[in-house]
Amino acid sequence: MSLKDFILSRLFLKHLGLAVLITAGVTLITLLFLNIYTRHGQSRAVPDFYGLSIEETEALARKSKMKYVFADSVYTSVVPRGCVAEQNPKPGFKVKKWRKISLTINAFRPEMVAMPDLINLPLRQANALIESSGLVVGKKTYKPDLSIDVVLNQLHDGKEISPDDSLQKGSVIDLVLGKGFSSQLTFVPDLTGMSFEEAKDRINGTSLNLGAYNFDNTINTEQDSLNAFVYKQSPEYRENATMHYGASMYLWFTIDSLKLPSDSTLVFPGDTILPADVLI
Repeated sequence: MSLKDFILSRLFLKHLGLAVLITAGVTLITLLFLNIYTRHGQSRAVPDFYGLSIEETEALARKSKMKYVFADSVYTSVVPRGCVAEQNPKPGFKVKKWRKISLTINAFRPEMVAMPDLINLPLRQANALIESSGLVVGKKTYKPDLSIDVVLNQLHDGKEISPDDSLQKGSVIDLVLGKGFSSQLTFVPDLTGMSFEEAKDRINGTSLNLGAYNFDNTINTEQDSLNAFVYKQSPEYRENATMHYGASMYLWFTIDSLKLPSDSTLVFPGDTILPADVLI
């Protein structure tokens, strides 16, 4: 039998058709298996574990059909001890069912730090030393003294605290500062468009206190609060406007650039300065 007759024979065509069917079947089964195994198109949003206790985390993970692992711990006053402080992936991120979420928990036992010696230091240097020690700059009060903006007393919870005493990391340190023997005034800073940390640093640098602050209804997540900027302040900024040392400033935050005055600017990372109306 010639090759041509063999190829055209019923036996060869039968086996060829059978081979094609088997190949197609195997391919289809493989694709179906991969589709089921990878849950193609079945992604779901990662729930928000932020601020939840271990028991609440376990319940939410089970309800959301997610797995979780506590990968690290931190010391923070933002959430209660034993609660979730960070998560990866972030809330809302699309993942497959039973994806493992990496969580960072706020440690049960707080980290302790030594109180630095701030007496006789200028305010700017005292602020830097407090923050580098893992503490927080609190309220500033002034009293008549030969010095101006120099630390006279360091307080925690209203009581004087000695250098090298142990404090929980994140504790608030209040300062008593000299203001000279006259009524010292400082200029009202323009805080419009600044982030919370930028505004706080500017207030501290001008010998004022940060009073109450408010986040508007555009702030819904932790990331929103990090992106928020000042759109209103009290007292308002005016050229040559002054305040007494130790007075408080009150701030309002948003992420809505439409609330900014038309002549204000927003400053973003990289020192790129954009007029507010460019963002509208």
